Amino acid sequence: MLATLANPHRLRVIAALVHERRYVSQLARELGIGRPLLQVHLRKLEAAGLVSAQLEISPDGKAMKFYEVTPFALNLTPQTIEAAARTLTVPGDDPREDTKEAK
Repeated sequence: MLATLANPHRLRVIAALVHERRYVSQLARELGIGRPLLQVHLRKLEAAGLVSAQLEISPDGKAMKFYEVTPFALNLTPQTIEAAARTLTVPGDDPREDTKEAK
Protein backbone atom coordinates (compact mmCIF):
# COMPACT_ATOMS: atom_id res chain seq x y z
CA MET A 1 0.00 0.00 0.00
CA LEU A 2 2.84 2.39 0.84
CA ALA A 3 4.51 1.77 -2.53
CA THR A 4 1.22 2.45 -4.30
CA LEU A 5 0.72 5.70 -2.41
CA ALA A 6 4.31 6.81 -3.07
CA ASN A 7 3.39 7.94 -6.59
CA PRO A 8 2.15 11.57 -6.88
CA HIS A 9 -0.24 10.71 -9.74
CA ARG A 10 -1.93 8.10 -7.55
CA LEU A 11 -2.26 10.56 -4.69
CA ARG A 12 -3.92 13.00 -7.09
CA VAL A 13 -6.30 10.26 -8.28
CA ILE A 14 -7.36 9.49 -4.72
CA ALA A 15 -7.78 13.18 -3.95
CA ALA A 16 -9.99 13.61 -7.03
CA LEU A 17 -12.18 10.68 -6.00
CA VAL A 18 -12.65 11.61 -2.34
CA HIS A 19 -16.01 13.35 -2.76
CA GLU A 20 -17.40 11.83 -5.93
CA ARG A 21 -16.89 8.81 -8.16
CA ARG A 22 -15.76 9.52 -11.71
CA TYR A 23 -15.36 7.69 -14.98
CA VAL A 24 -11.94 7.34 -16.60
CA SER A 25 -12.27 10.01 -19.31
CA GLN A 26 -13.62 12.57 -16.85
CA LEU A 27 -10.85 11.82 -14.39
CA ALA A 28 -8.16 12.01 -17.10
CA ARG A 29 -9.38 15.46 -18.16
CA GLU A 30 -9.50 16.74 -14.58
CA LEU A 31 -6.00 15.49 -13.79
CA GLY A 32 -4.49 16.44 -17.14
CA ILE A 33 -3.02 13.01 -17.86
CA GLY A 34 -3.66 10.57 -20.69
CA ARG A 35 -6.16 7.75 -20.28
CA PRO A 36 -3.60 4.95 -20.82
CA LEU A 37 -1.34 6.30 -18.05
CA LEU A 38 -4.34 6.93 -15.79
CA GLN A 39 -5.56 3.37 -16.29
CA VAL A 40 -2.16 2.02 -15.24
CA HIS A 41 -2.39 4.00 -12.01
CA LEU A 42 -6.03 3.02 -11.45
CA ARG A 43 -5.16 -0.67 -11.83
CA LYS A 44 -2.41 -0.32 -9.22
CA LEU A 45 -4.72 1.53 -6.85
CA GLU A 46 -7.40 -1.11 -7.35
CA ALA A 47 -4.92 -3.95 -6.76
CA ALA A 48 -3.89 -2.29 -3.49
CA GLY A 49 -7.54 -2.05 -2.42
CA LEU A 50 -7.55 1.75 -2.43
CA VAL A 51 -10.15 2.26 -5.16
CA SER A 52 -12.91 0.15 -6.63
CA ALA A 53 -14.49 0.16 -10.08
CA GLN A 54 -17.95 -0.46 -11.46
CA LEU A 55 -18.83 -0.80 -15.13
CA GLU A 56 -22.08 0.92 -16.14
CA ILE A 57 -23.89 1.43 -19.42
CA SER A 58 -24.79 5.03 -20.25
CA PRO A 59 -28.20 5.93 -21.72
CA ASP A 60 -26.62 6.01 -25.20
CA GLY A 61 -25.29 2.44 -24.74
CA LYS A 62 -21.67 3.35 -24.04
CA ALA A 63 -19.82 1.31 -21.39
CA MET A 64 -18.33 3.56 -18.72
CA LYS A 65 -16.10 2.42 -15.88
CA PHE A 66 -16.60 4.46 -12.73
CA TYR A 67 -14.01 4.57 -9.96
CA GLU A 68 -14.44 5.51 -6.33
CA VAL A 69 -12.24 5.54 -3.26
CA THR A 70 -12.50 2.49 -1.03
CA PRO A 71 -12.50 3.65 2.59
CA PHE A 72 -9.15 2.85 4.15
CA ALA A 73 -7.02 3.85 7.09
CA LEU A 74 -3.31 3.42 7.31
CA ASN A 75 -1.87 3.27 10.80
CA LEU A 76 1.68 4.40 10.16
CA THR A 77 3.93 3.56 13.09
CA PRO A 78 7.61 2.72 13.36
CA GLN A 79 6.57 -0.94 13.45
CA THR A 80 4.54 -0.73 10.22
CA ILE A 81 7.47 1.02 8.54
CA GLU A 82 9.78 -1.74 9.77
CA ALA A 83 7.43 -4.40 8.36
CA ALA A 84 7.16 -2.55 5.03
CA ALA A 85 10.94 -2.11 4.83
CA ARG A 86 11.39 -5.87 5.07
CA THR A 87 9.48 -6.24 1.79
CA LEU A 88 11.76 -3.87 -0.13
CA THR A 89 14.30 -5.16 -2.60
CA VAL A 90 17.77 -3.74 -2.80
CA PRO A 91 18.96 -2.80 -6.31
CA GLY A 92 20.85 -5.77 -7.67
CA ASP A 93 19.02 -8.24 -5.41
CA ASP A 94 15.99 -8.63 -7.69
CA PRO A 95 16.33 -11.97 -9.55
CA ARG A 96 14.24 -10.53 -12.41
CA GLU A 97 17.05 -8.06 -13.09
CA ASP A 98 19.44 -10.96 -13.69
CA THR A 99 17.07 -12.34 -16.33
CA LYS A 100 16.93 -8.95 -18.05
CA GLU A 101 20.71 -8.63 -18.11
CA ALA A 102 21.13 -12.14 -19.50
CA LYS A 103 19.03 -11.30 -22.56
